[in-house]
Amino acid sequence: MAEDTGSGQVSDREALLFHSMGKPGKLEIVATKPMATQRDLSLAYSPGVAVPVLAIAADPETAYDYTAKGNLVAVISNGTAILGLGNLGALASKPVMEGKAVLFKRFADIDSIDIELASEDTEKLIAAIEIMEPSFGGINLEDIKAPECFIIETTLKERMNIPVFHDDQHGTAIIAAAGLINALHLTGRTVADIKMVVNGAGAAAIACTELMKALGVRHVLMCDTKGVIFQGRTTGMNQWKSAHAAVTDDRTLTEAMRGADVFLGLSQKGAVNAEMIASMAPRPIIFAMANPDPEILPEEVAAVRQDAIVATGRSDYPNQVNNVLCFPYLFRGALDVRATTINEEMKLAAANALAALAREQVPDEVAAAYGGRARSFGPEYIIPAPFDPRLIERIPAAVARAAMDSGVARKPFFDEAAYRHQLRSRLNPTNALLAGSFEIAKARPKRVVFAEGEQEVVLRAAMTFQNLGYGTPVLVGREQPVREGLEALGVRDIDAFEIHNSAVSPLVERMVEFLYKRLQRRGHVLRDVQRLVNHERNIFGALLVELGEADAMITGITRNFANTFRQIRQVLDPVAGHTPFGIHMHVGRSDTIFIADTTVTERPTAEQLADIAEGTVAVARKLGQDPRVAFLSYSNFGNPPGSYLAALRDAVRLLDERRVSFEYEGEMSPDVALNRRMKANYPFSRLSGPANVLIMPGLQSANISAKLLRELGGGKMIGPLLVNMSKAVQIAPQTASAGDLVTMAVLATSGVVR
Repeated sequence: MAEDTGSGQVSDREALLFHSMGKPGKLEIVATKPMATQRDLSLAYSPGVAVPVLAIAADPETAYDYTAKGNLVAVISNGTAILGLGNLGALASKPVMEGKAVLFKRFADIDSIDIELASEDTEKLIAAIEIMEPSFGGINLEDIKAPECFIIETTLKERMNIPVFHDDQHGTAIIAAAGLINALHLTGRTVADIKMVVNGAGAAAIACTELMKALGVRHVLMCDTKGVIFQGRTTGMNQWKSAHAAVTDDRTLTEAMRGADVFLGLSQKGAVNAEMIASMAPRPIIFAMANPDPEILPEEVAAVRQDAIVATGRSDYPNQVNNVLCFPYLFRGALDVRATTINEEMKLAAANALAALAREQVPDEVAAAYGGRARSFGPEYIIPAPFDPRLIERIPAAVARAAMDSGVARKPFFDEAAYRHQLRSRLNPTNALLAGSFEIAKARPKRVVFAEGEQEVVLRAAMTFQNLGYGTPVLVGREQPVREGLEALGVRDIDAFEIHNSAVSPLVERMVEFLYKRLQRRGHVLRDVQRLVNHERNIFGALLVELGEADAMITGITRNFANTFRQIRQVLDPVAGHTPFGIHMHVGRSDTIFIADTTVTERPTAEQLADIAEGTVAVARKLGQDPRVAFLSYSNFGNPPGSYLAALRDAVRLLDERRVSFEYEGEMSPDVALNRRMKANYPFSRLSGPANVLIMPGLQSANISAKLLRELGGGKMIGPLLVNMSKAVQIAPQTASAGDLVTMAVLATSGVVR
């Protein structure tokens, strides 16, 4: 089962642009030690490097202490089974292998290098991979066709003293096993008593069958294109199929499905029909995992069996069997205890941990990132969501414990609580919860106005937004330039895009009537309003949202924030009783910093500062952060004194009076707010750790700080995000990329910011 982290259909041009923009490809090598001075270079290379060389020669285990080996995985393929594309060769597999390496880093903080080997000779592949053992802590085999993949993996596991794992086989098996555990729990079945039918006899199907049997399943009928694999069959057989040949009179898939409790498919679209499903036992469990289209669609199952539990490999249906739930975390646990292999005990531990996680109550911040939608254990939630930030803690810990208990861990640990804390600190939960927002956007697509529809970057964003299923883009612009722009970007069905020309739209009359009533006592005559609606696309776009023709609006590419915000305020009001403000969000590898107000109020009052703090905290909590608020200044608690400190001190006093449920302190300088050693000089500070919500004293300092951090800092800067407007509208920076616009559109519709 290939990984699907929420992808949809994309245009060829868009995909090529993504892979070619900036540095070609998806990976780069970054130094982890300073390289600024001659001394740094002397330590990194000659003569300093000789010291760890001698240490490793004396004790090879110290390679894990002095090199990246212990956190480095090779993703290896020969391109003989690339996704659903077949044998296209080693070089063609490189984009996929780079993508796999990116997933390792993104989900488990594992460094990974893709290696494409131009050979279909099994012995040559085994020899090439085997001699790489000194370089890597683990080997992930990928997209190698069966039956060669069985031989390669089995031989390498025998010869190598580091984990070797063919994810196409075992990743799918682990996720499916987790889903089966929970489906059996819900239907009151015992694993030893069920009848399971497996359709498909390739690498993934055989691995699934083997793991299900290790789980305790005893009655399995496996089918391939020639029918049931039964004892005595001679056609189309090999040693791996023969291992699962059953004693049965059934000869076809149709016969095998009668009375079956579980169907597990890794075959092809349409392999199963409604009649087969109808013939299964009560409360059937159906895992239709063919890629990219399942053996039977969930709605086709529901038409004949309302009592079924269904899982697929697709992100647009409940219960997605997605390998990204497994392989990063499995390797994380294996690497951390220096496991010599990945055995059945470790795979079963991962499956059981995944199943247990799905049965737990979903934390508020996870639910909030999924639009507040309740996610609780049941027929449509038997497998955790791929972006649940708890995965990084639960799965590696279970795998590491199984490695130790089964005797394959060379570096066992004894403080599991400390290990779990270390795992939690590896990744920033904001990354997972932001990604969850994209899943919500797909589940509940909205109409989003892209007000500058003639700009190429906006058109590319609109294409992505529509193609990935996040909603319907509403493009504002002259029809001919917009259509020409879409055509130039390779769009085939231009008529599928909704285009509004503000000069001739049938909505103009209604818009003018509404806006004139709003502005007639603010110095605008009817002719002024008519001109605004006809010629100002931000006005027209905001009216589309205000009048219910769309759910949200994205703009900002052609005008600066201040001018754009003034236009939008002619149409839209803030939420009653709340101060509108902007947040810049700096997302690093392990933490997120929120900076406010970066866009709206030049010199906020104490009450406005307190409101901004509370609003920013609400956003931070939705993104999985435990907020600690610092009111920033050039002064630390009165030193040096100044004339601009009163508002900050009064804001702290107001939060005292409001009895808010988060940490806050001020006034303080940025280093005291963020640096633990500086904070130690002020033991009376109420902050338990470095601040992650920075409330600025004024617009100048806030905006300058955010833009400096965007240009000079590492990590990803998102924003400005406009908060507390009555309708969902976001103003992007003029330098925003198409990806930035899509992110802001999704955040505008998913409930993270408003």
